[in-house]
Amino acid sequence: MSTASPAPIAYSDSADLTHFIAGQRVAATSGRSQAVYNPATGAVARQLQLGSAADVDTAVAAAQAAFPAWADAPPLRRARVMFKFLELLNQNRDRLAAMITAEHGKVFTDAQGEVSRGIDVVEFACGVPQLLKGDYTEQVSTGIDNWTLRQPLGVVAGITPFNFPFMVPMWMAPLAIATGNAFILKPSERDPSPSLLMAELWRQAGLPDGIFNVIQGDKQVVEALVHHPDVKALSFVGSTPIAQSLYETGARQGKRVQALGGAKNHMVVMPDADLDQSVDALIGAAYGSAGERCMAISVAVLVGEVADRIVPRLAERARSLKIRNGMDLEAEMGPIVTREARDRIEGYIALGVEEGATLVVDGRGHQVPGHPDGFFTGGSLFDHVQPHMRIYKEEIFGPVLVCVRVRDFAEALALVNAHEFGNGVACFTSDGNVAREFSRRVQVGMVGINVPIPVPMAWQGFGGWKKSLFGDMHAYGEEGVRFYTKQKSVMQRWPASIGKGAEFTMPTSA
Repeated sequence: MSTASPAPIAYSDSADLTHFIAGQRVAATSGRSQAVYNPATGAVARQLQLGSAADVDTAVAAAQAAFPAWADAPPLRRARVMFKFLELLNQNRDRLAAMITAEHGKVFTDAQGEVSRGIDVVEFACGVPQLLKGDYTEQVSTGIDNWTLRQPLGVVAGITPFNFPFMVPMWMAPLAIATGNAFILKPSERDPSPSLLMAELWRQAGLPDGIFNVIQGDKQVVEALVHHPDVKALSFVGSTPIAQSLYETGARQGKRVQALGGAKNHMVVMPDADLDQSVDALIGAAYGSAGERCMAISVAVLVGEVADRIVPRLAERARSLKIRNGMDLEAEMGPIVTREARDRIEGYIALGVEEGATLVVDGRGHQVPGHPDGFFTGGSLFDHVQPHMRIYKEEIFGPVLVCVRVRDFAEALALVNAHEFGNGVACFTSDGNVAREFSRRVQVGMVGINVPIPVPMAWQGFGGWKKSLFGDMHAYGEEGVRFYTKQKSVMQRWPASIGKGAEFTMPTSA
């Protein structure tokens, strides 16, 4: 394996966004394309070539051809490529963050945080020689030793959402590649540029051609990946209906599928909670990244008399949010990713009013000076929301915080547990017993105690419960290693111990 980094692939910022297959940029064959926008200005920034089933076939064939040699490479050699990739990512942190802000709209400092959290997983994957160690037991029976090992699956694919165009692919690709698989990424068509920079950095890190590929596209590419017989595993992050459909379709075909779906994350605020911390937590978790996070807090569950004290303060802060172009370093919130997404969010606000909730702060129609065509909306706040309302039940995925008032801890817990989603939840309290009981009893996969967005670190693993996750293994961490590998058990005995002839009984430890 060469240690020299290849020269960067040259392309202009105005060039069409294409596939990356077998170490080079490849044009799509479908003849279809769509615009990629700058959401702060509303202007078309690039054109994205959309792939076809034929393009997926080409990428899978390239990945299959490259897989055997990569799977056979010692884990330490694969780790050295990971370390080089890590070095290159660190050198390109701000470049990646600027790409994210330009196409997603989140503020630059938030994009920098996304890049950092993605890099964390790469650092974890650098330890793959240790992560792949199996178990060994000597003398499991007379003259017989037994051990386990984990081996890669083959060609695997990841389908990732628009809200984290760098971090979520890093949940998948580093572990898949470090464990010996060949990986195909289908990024969101709304902000695809980071995927091509990732591919270029993998190439410069010395990754063999065909081990990391990018297929740009829409539903046609997704369906081709799901149905392709040579794609052995599929990881998906997105809405619950699509997650459930992909999981069921892939599982019927014998694929290993990990599908992370939607969320409606609650934050329970107890009467003894620190009010300043609770307000800060709710504002940041509800309106950060314009609410376009699967771990955003979208429901404040206000227990007892704390409601009357906290709602006015939330309203004041929501009205004063600094909403600007994401590259403004003082911005607290940027635009929504697309015009259609903004219109859908504002449609939910109108629905909440129709349903009878109290609209305390109305963010609709927000204008940012100098950006008349940008996809902006303000932060919105509802109070007196009831559990039967759609603005409570459904994922809005925007800067809309709804407040539900409950009498006591028991009612708060029951409310959270009754919801169909179980991705993330938080409880703010000064009472250790309340915190302990909440964390034990709540039916949610990721729990924060005085932590508003409890996203686990790279070595812990990410995943919710109920309709927030389809599949039995979480993303990244040790469960990510298990997802991208299969266990093999080897039992060994040497000829000196089998001279007595055939045996017809079950081997035992006697």
